[in-house]
Amino acid sequence: MTSSKAAERSGPIEPEFPEPRAHSLAEDVYGLLSGALLMSLGLVIMKASGIVTAGMGGVALLFSYLFGMTVDFWFWSLNVPFLVLAWSAMGRGFFVKTVCAVAAVSLTAALTRISLDISDVHPAFAAIAGGTAAGAGVMAMLRHRSGVGGVTIVSVWLNRKKGWSVGWLTFALDGVIILAAITTRPPELAAWSVLSVVAMSAVLIAFHRPGRYTGY
Repeated sequence: MTSSKAAERSGPIEPEFPEPRAHSLAEDVYGLLSGALLMSLGLVIMKASGIVTAGMGGVALLFSYLFGMTVDFWFWSLNVPFLVLAWSAMGRGFFVKTVCAVAAVSLTAALTRISLDISDVHPAFAAIAGGTAAGAGVMAMLRHRSGVGGVTIVSVWLNRKKGWSVGWLTFALDGVIILAAITTRPPELAAWSVLSVVAMSAVLIAFHRPGRYTGY
């Protein structure tokens, strides 16, 4: 029996990549809330250790150390200007989801802050665990076609325009944030902040790439 006849009898061959399936509204809501919660947990852990991390979450942490106020306050306030880019460059759907995501992170960060009391955490653990949790949260929201703040919005925009890696773009833009942290935070905490950026970006570099996920 030839191999082609054997294949016919064994049934249809699965395609290399299955046809993508759209997320339902319920799945989008759950995905955004889950991502927001993961990111909020990461931010709260890192805040307790005094380190900075990637993205607008890192900027919000840095501003909270420099000027007071809470991380959730700064996360919302600093993201407002970037929502204009989300609207003008990536359409209404991305804009609506991004507003929901930013609001969800701000809200869950506030709820986590008042619900979880962390008196002390080693910055090494905060960098790895907090950075990984925040990165997983960002990826969850990206999978549901939502930005999670200024750095992510710019990275996704360049990814769509130029095809550049979201992970590497985010890593490069975060270098600017870390340079700011180096000049304002104690040297040891600045060094652990670099590790948190690596942990956060590694999640996106490893898992946010074409062909690895076919839903949308």
